[in-house]
Amino acid sequence: MVESEAQGRLPGIHPISVIDIGSNSVRIVIYEGLNRAPSVLFNEKVLCGLGKGLVATGRMDESGIARALGALKRFRALSEQARASEIHVLATAAAREAENGAAFIAAAEAILDCQIRLLTGEEEARFSALGVIAGYHKPDGIAGDLGGGSLELVDVRNTVHSGGQTLPLGGLRLAEMSGNSVSKARTIARRALKKSAVLKGGTGRTFYAVGGTWRNIAKLHMEITGYPLHMMQAYEIDAAPAIEFLGEVAAMKQSKINAIKAISRNRRGLLPYGAVALQETLIAMKAARVSFSALGVREGFLYSLLGAAEAARDPLLTAAGELAILRARSPEHARELAAWTGRMFPVFGVEESEEDARYRQAACLLADISWRAHPDYRGPQALNIIAHGTFTGISHAGRAYIALANYFRFEGLNDDGMSSELAAIAGSKYLDYAKLLGGMLRVVYLFSASMPGMVPQLEFVPAAASDGEVDIVLKVPRSCEAFVGERLEGRLQQLAKLTGKRLGFRVG
Repeated sequence: MVESEAQGRLPGIHPISVIDIGSNSVRIVIYEGLNRAPSVLFNEKVLCGLGKGLVATGRMDESGIARALGALKRFRALSEQARASEIHVLATAAAREAENGAAFIAAAEAILDCQIRLLTGEEEARFSALGVIAGYHKPDGIAGDLGGGSLELVDVRNTVHSGGQTLPLGGLRLAEMSGNSVSKARTIARRALKKSAVLKGGTGRTFYAVGGTWRNIAKLHMEITGYPLHMMQAYEIDAAPAIEFLGEVAAMKQSKINAIKAISRNRRGLLPYGAVALQETLIAMKAARVSFSALGVREGFLYSLLGAAEAARDPLLTAAGELAILRARSPEHARELAAWTGRMFPVFGVEESEEDARYRQAACLLADISWRAHPDYRGPQALNIIAHGTFTGISHAGRAYIALANYFRFEGLNDDGMSSELAAIAGSKYLDYAKLLGGMLRVVYLFSASMPGMVPQLEFVPAAASDGEVDIVLKVPRSCEAFVGERLEGRLQQLAKLTGKRLGFRVG
């Protein structure tokens, strides 16, 4: 296979295609390659409704089968056009349970010219859990994947998962079992979830919601609340307001009619049943919060193919490091900044948690990705790329911290209209960290010219008696004396005003 000449693609890996045949939709995702933080080259779904009528007839819907087979023919052509080195095909509840499931699988395999992996309920739960493990840094809670036919539940703690369970509570199935009655659907869901041993171990922990219907509920919540960062991954709602909101969605109250236009028509019909399933799950679990995951079975399956060393890598730092390789003037310089700021933060009285340190390192790795933009727009471009990038292993507050740090690095340390919405998401601590980091970067970039080798020679240290009336000095080697000037003094005083410390520099 000939590698693309494109410099915006990572070298040494080849596209890989995953096709997911679900009870409601059939989807293809073509990834850049098999690695810890895979980027999506192409993504398409067709809502086929294979599981429609399954409860009453025991068979997959014939019109749905025809649509699915037509989609699979297209998906094979797309995989070949994208030069995918591998095609993996996963099938879930509808194909697993229907009388005509085996015949459908045989027809699909003939079209795709490859074997389809028909997942058991336990395998589906496992890959859903691995999707959450792949997308979060040290998750701790219950992962739940709601499809059209089933709900998979599994306990996740860091990289360990246990206690997989499959329940017949998928959106399509719940609608059919209840005769399209939301109140009856609630009774069915409550009865099934009350017996769940997996949920009993989730008290006070996070519920990780996976699946298209639940993601659309999160999208609706963003629309109604005016949430400014429309990123689904790791969007969180505390349990009490989530339960109240889900009750309103299930009832489809008039106040939600306008906002629901943000959801595609094909998805709207299942929202009340997805809301009931999630509401009853949070109640039965006694969850502290719900976090919506953009990663699920497909990404969990890919994660399962990784070697131990690759799987153990930090997804956020991996993705940030790769973006530095693709877009920065010097990735080595970015890595120097990540190490140097880790040594300098304590000098300014900052004690970082492990999570804080990860975000600071990622911000440094991404500090030069907008250098090709016009100088007047490097800050806004960095903010937009980071705030809206497909990063995983990061909270929304952390995403805002990283974006703002790089915005301040270009635009100065003052709040303005462009930064205010993200500042609200970051919170006061991360806003302070973003300004401190941005202020430090504004100083050291005056020495480095974005090239490696200089930053490790600089050091902020507590002032000595010989330094005069200052609290912290920037030690500059004698060999770098030529860099000292008015611009450095101006940047140091900006940082001094921000931190409330008297700053100066010492040569030699």
